[in-house]
Amino acid sequence: MRRVTLFINGTSKNGKVVAVYGTLSDLLSVASNKLGIKACSLYNGKGGLIDDIALIRDDDVLYVSEGDPFIDPQNEAKVTSDQHGAHTDWLTLNIGGRPFTTTRSTLVSKEPESMLAHMFREKDVWGNKRDEHGAYLIDRSPEYFEPILNYLRHGQLIVNEGINIRGVLEEARFFGIEQLAEQLEAAIKNSQPPEDHSPISRKEFVRFLLATPTKSELRCQGLNFSGADLSRLDLRYINFKMANLSRCNLAHANLCCSNLERADLSGANLDGANLQGVKMLCSNAEGASLKGCNFEDPSGLKANLEGANLKGVDMEGSQMTGINLRVATLKNAKLKNCNLRGATLAGTDLENCDLSGCDLQEANLRGSNVKGAIFEEMLTPLHMSQSVR
Repeated sequence: MRRVTLFINGTSKNGKVVAVYGTLSDLLSVASNKLGIKACSLYNGKGGLIDDIALIRDDDVLYVSEGDPFIDPQNEAKVTSDQHGAHTDWLTLNIGGRPFTTTRSTLVSKEPESMLAHMFREKDVWGNKRDEHGAYLIDRSPEYFEPILNYLRHGQLIVNEGINIRGVLEEARFFGIEQLAEQLEAAIKNSQPPEDHSPISRKEFVRFLLATPTKSELRCQGLNFSGADLSRLDLRYINFKMANLSRCNLAHANLCCSNLERADLSGANLDGANLQGVKMLCSNAEGASLKGCNFEDPSGLKANLEGANLKGVDMEGSQMTGINLRVATLKNAKLKNCNLRGATLAGTDLENCDLSGCDLQEANLRGSNVKGAIFEEMLTPLHMSQSVR
């Protein structure tokens, strides 16, 4: 009795040893049952087609085909080995003149959709240029590439001291390593100091003042001085536009020709301050105290408070000759004994405003709201022509 070893065509694994008897058709039937395929033909180890059972010798190795041509199992094993080892072979990259040696699997496994993975997944698919030592040439920064290669090796982001993390981020974006780019963006964000919104103190501001010439405009636009003590300081010509001066102590400060446009002065103390030629358009001074302030400039430069919110302010005894309060809101304000000669109050809201003892000679009140306003003990008569639109 003869016996043979049967393998599926193209493989040399999971073979079956069977006895040879009867005809060639009987052997093909046994092969079909043993190998689980529909056996149609037999080949010897050299690819020869067996068409007669008499050609089979004892201990022959045969390859069973379902009708397809003979496939050499040694070549198939070589292809399989190449495919298995394709991602484990070593290669060298020349990054900006500096060599980096790594495995193909390092470049393709961690980030399979990255540019590096597409470049080196298959051998020489992209036709990458090489140097005289066979290293693949890539024109990028080596110091920024090193943290990227280490990340592909072990999955951890490690950036050595002295390396700009933003440079590493740009390289990660270039190579399409998205997960690393997200980690770098988060690291950059966490490394930035938190924004400091704390108010500027008197000591800090005095230092700025001493370093600035008196005739220069100090730019303090949008700064936070909330609650600061700036009393009795020389603040002439300073730009406080849109600054936060709420609850600030500006008593007896010199704010001549300062710009307080759209500044927040709510609850601030400006008693006795010099406000000659000040610009306070659309500023918010609700609830502020401006008692005894001087808005009157002998040179004729008029203070401008047009559109300002002056609800509930106390401006008692202030000198406001020629001041512009057009369309300002002075509801419930105290203007007792103020000098408002030639002041522009057209369209001003003076509801429940106390104007007792004021001098309103030649003041323009056309279109103003004087509902509930108090005009007792006026220094000069108030003519209807001054208040009629």
